[in-house]
Amino acid sequence: MRKVTLEQIYTHPIAQKYLGRSGQAHAISVAEHALVISEKKQVDPDTAVKAALLHDIGHYEWYSDGKWDYDLYKQNDIHAIKGAARAHKLLIRLGEEPQAAKAISLAILLHTDSYLPEHNLKLDPLQQVVAEADTADEETGGAHHYKTISQQEALKRIRKLDASIEKRMIRQVQTS
Repeated sequence: MRKVTLEQIYTHPIAQKYLGRSGQAHAISVAEHALVISEKKQVDPDTAVKAALLHDIGHYEWYSDGKWDYDLYKQNDIHAIKGAARAHKLLIRLGEEPQAAKAISLAILLHTDSYLPEHNLKLDPLQQVVAEADTADEETGGAHHYKTISQQEALKRIRKLDASIEKRMIRQVQTS
C-alpha cells in the first residue's frame, strides 16, 4: 500500500545524519503526535507522520563558544527551507510518490513561520498537523532538540508508528 515506510526513511544514512543533528527523540515524538492529530483532522497518516519525522532535518548547528546558541539560531535560522529540500530529495531517492514527496516537503517548509517577515501563514490540513505536532513537543530554549533516545528504542518506536499507519490505512479501505 505504501511505497516508502518510516523505517526505510529513518535508517537511510541521510536521515540518520540530519535527524541526529536536530534530535531523533524530538523527531520521533513529533511523528507520534502527528499520528494522533492526523486522525482527529482526517489527514492521511502516512504523509503526516513522514513530514513530522523529517520536519527538522534542515537544522544547522548554531554554536557560540562550543555551546548551542538558541538566540543565534532564532535570528538566523532557515531550517524549514533547507529541510524541505533535503526531505524532497531523500523521499524521491527512496521511491516515494512524487506528489506525496511534494506535499511532505511543503509541510516541512511551512511547519514554522519563524523565518518569514510576517507570521500569517494559511496552512492546509497536512501542514497544520505537522505544525501542531511540533508545537506539542516544544520545550523552552530549544531543549526538545537535546532529548536523547537509544537507536534500539528509536527503531522500536518507528516500527510501531509504521504498524499503526498500516492499520489505519487498512481500516480506511475497509470502511470506504
